[in-house]
Amino acid sequence: MNKVMLIGNVGQEPEVRYVDQGVAVARIRLATTERGYTLQNGTQVPDHTDWHNVILWRRMAEIVEKYVHKGDKLYVEGRIRYTTYDDKQGQRRYQTEIWADNVELLSPKPAAAGAVNEPLAAPQPDTKPDEGLPF
Repeated sequence: MNKVMLIGNVGQEPEVRYVDQGVAVARIRLATTERGYTLQNGTQVPDHTDWHNVILWRRMAEIVEKYVHKGDKLYVEGRIRYTTYDDKQGQRRYQTEIWADNVELLSPKPAAAGAVNEPLAAPQPDTKPDEGLPF
């Protein structure tokens, strides 16, 4: 089984491209942090932050483009992918990506006066749009 679950903060604005036949692809950088702690002997272990490249396709990419911004807290479910490529200098590079299957926005929505409420995901057939957020 290949399953990844992450909760973290978006490190920069999402990069969104449109490829063949208008299919959206988004890339976000997500920071996850393990909190530091103190060992029994008094040694301080500092916080440790890891950065993840998250790839989203189609509707999820469009949603991310519209609603996700730097600093937002996200829950991401997906699978891990390893890729290799040769850079401009001919060096072999390795990249680890998370291909997202599900994303949930955990940051509270800002309360802007006159803001238009739009769903963050396509409503399910039995869900009414006015019942709140679909996640």
